[in-house]
Amino acid sequence: MDDAAQAAAYAQADFSESNTLFIEQFRQQFPTVQPHQVLDLGCGPGDICCRFAETYPGTHVTGVDAAEAMLELAREAASTCSARDRVRFDRGMIQAYDHGEFDVVLSNSLLHHLADPDSLWHAIKRLAEPGAAVLVMDLVRPDSQEAAQNLVDCYSGQEPEVLRRDFFNSLCAAFTIDEVEAQLERAGFGSFSVTMVSDRHMLIRGQI
Repeated sequence: MDDAAQAAAYAQADFSESNTLFIEQFRQQFPTVQPHQVLDLGCGPGDICCRFAETYPGTHVTGVDAAEAMLELAREAASTCSARDRVRFDRGMIQAYDHGEFDVVLSNSLLHHLADPDSLWHAIKRLAEPGAAVLVMDLVRPDSQEAAQNLVDCYSGQEPEVLRRDFFNSLCAAFTIDEVEAQLERAGFGSFSVTMVSDRHMLIRGQI
């Protein structure tokens, strides 16, 4: 999302429900984990980075995204975050990003954007330290375009047309749970679990 108008429409949309779900799922799935160095791959406008840092005091969160337009919005949002001193943003492609190891790796709604989905799992394998907690949430592809349109109407009925179109395209580009499980097997993450956590989201979790 390098287009400034597209990025702005995304940042202004109300993703509080799904972002809150993401943070709550981390707390439920990893109740004993005390994060220190956290990486958010495909961080977008940075809301999850800020929420995570505020939820876990003492945690340092690095958000990575390939779109400068998104990162400008993320830095602006972080400037008003109570944990702003512990949040940073880097521009980079996940296939090339290599700045340290992290004890927590997060990713929300990135997988369906990737031409090669295996690149996400390869990046996690490269960037996560042994024992690291991994939490990935993404859309699940509906059974039909009609079902996808129904989800768009339900959850983005009042949003700008550019966002409605992107949501529809994202649903159609998303993977099924079976497809993600096959990706995990190829990556050597067969022990990771994949579950539905809403009518449109799947959650992938595991430890390195």
